[in-house]
Amino acid sequence: MADTAFHVEVVAVDSELYSGEATFVIAQTTEGELGLLANHEPLLGQLIQGGFVLIEEEGGSRKVAAVQGGFLSVTGESVTILAESAEWADDLDRTTEEEALDLAEEGSDEYLRAQSRLRALDELGQVK
Repeated sequence: MADTAFHVEVVAVDSELYSGEATFVIAQTTEGELGLLANHEPLLGQLIQGGFVLIEEEGGSRKVAAVQGGFLSVTGESVTILAESAEWADDLDRTTEEEALDLAEEGSDEYLRAQSRLRALDELGQVK
């Protein structure tokens, strides 16, 4: 079942980040972390502030986005992520985000944004 592809879209307020076919998606919601495969039961979830979304594409490559809130919509045929803001982990710098986290007040928007970016980098397995 994991090899069955389904359509995934990641849209932020200011841009469409991704539209393509994937075999697996992980998203962090207020109800917990969800792993999604093709033909998943329909659901609507609220994305957490300071979270990430991981997309495993048909060819096996992985894309990870740092996500700040929004919603996740799952049908049997597709997954749509409507984020307040989102950015790809491979565009981020770990040192910069660690410094931002250290300087920010815990729980602030800056803190949650840096936390989200670091989580995305961890998921990607990338150290810049």
